[in-house]
Amino acid sequence: MAFRKPKPVPFKSPGELEAMAAAGAVVGRALVAVRAASKSGVSTLELDEVAETVIREAGAVPSFKGYHGFPGSICSSVNDVVVHGIPSAAVILAEGDLVSIDCGAILEGWHGDSAWTFGVGDLSEADAELSEATRLSMEAGIAAMVDGARLTDVSHAIERGTRAAEQKFSRSFGIVEGYGGHGIGREMHMEPFLANEGKPNRGPLLVVGSTLAIEPMLTLGTTETTVLDDDWTVVTDDGSRAAHWEHTVAVTADGPLILTPRPE
Repeated sequence: MAFRKPKPVPFKSPGELEAMAAAGAVVGRALVAVRAASKSGVSTLELDEVAETVIREAGAVPSFKGYHGFPGSICSSVNDVVVHGIPSAAVILAEGDLVSIDCGAILEGWHGDSAWTFGVGDLSEADAELSEATRLSMEAGIAAMVDGARLTDVSHAIERGTRAAEQKFSRSFGIVEGYGGHGIGREMHMEPFLANEGKPNRGPLLVVGSTLAIEPMLTLGTTETTVLDDDWTVVTDDGSRAAHWEHTVAVTADGPLILTPRPE
């Protein structure tokens, strides 16, 4: 019986990766600007305007604006909102809020996609550890983005990163069900879907030039969520707080390369 070699995760040439990195750099700058503007009394609609200005001044276009009818340039998800929060003049940030900003940009036809969770002022210990656990889970997934690995090796690494964070912080975290990362390139969301947990050594093969958006979403409670009546906003079913970290990452001969770096 002959075994078929698994198909590769879609890959890009070195020049195409450079173009994706240029788009990713715009996203990184937009996220840094949004974080700097995220102060008590500021609305998430104002944050949206900050991001859109950075993106358009770079000659890029916000990926999210108009995507399946989404009205914003960012997803602004506060506290118990996991993902896809719609920027609004009615959502005013307050001290202690946990804010997740997801941002995408298109530059010369290529997409960058990244998300960052941070606090407004000082966070509670639990919220700070939740965000750090999500970051560590993402870092574990990024580290698994190597030539010759399989797609679910990344999923498994993210899950192991979450369990390691639970040990580190003596706290349990929920891995949000039904959401995960994705292929990315000339479109924002491409095959394959990347689960944030699962058994290793399955699915498509990672090769040099393969690109994925790696994005764990963790909660301080449930793994279950509900989409609100606006058809976008995803909230935790138990009202627990959620965090979301994401980078666009490429496989290279020298290891994983983050294509959405944030300027210091």
